[in-house]
Amino acid sequence: MSASAAEEALSEDERAGLELVRETGGIHQSEFWKELDISSRKGSRIIESLAEKGLVDREETVYEGHNTYYISPTARDLDFSLLMAGDMLSPFIGEEEIDGQSDAFSQWMMNLAYEE
Repeated sequence: MSASAAEEALSEDERAGLELVRETGGIHQSEFWKELDISSRKGSRIIESLAEKGLVDREETVYEGHNTYYISPTARDLDFSLLMAGDMLSPFIGEEEIDGQSDAFSQWMMNLAYEE
């Protein structure tokens, strides 16, 4: 089942859960069910279902002294377009020292201006 087909088959609760994960960029499972105002059991079921469908990633972690999971959107949901100018990736990605006067940044900004 493709991701879009999996999304179309979601229940209302699963849809709300997926939207929450995408809007926050990631959330601890212990906060997930509180934000949705549902039981922790129901929250766990929703997350398990979304993870099985490949719509979220679930990673074990410790949060506020308790074992829990960190739920994040899958990589395909991330939007890198804001880092792009034409076919150029922002020169600040991966750079430790940012120089706003660099030629790479100037060229990236010029490409950005030409897109509009």
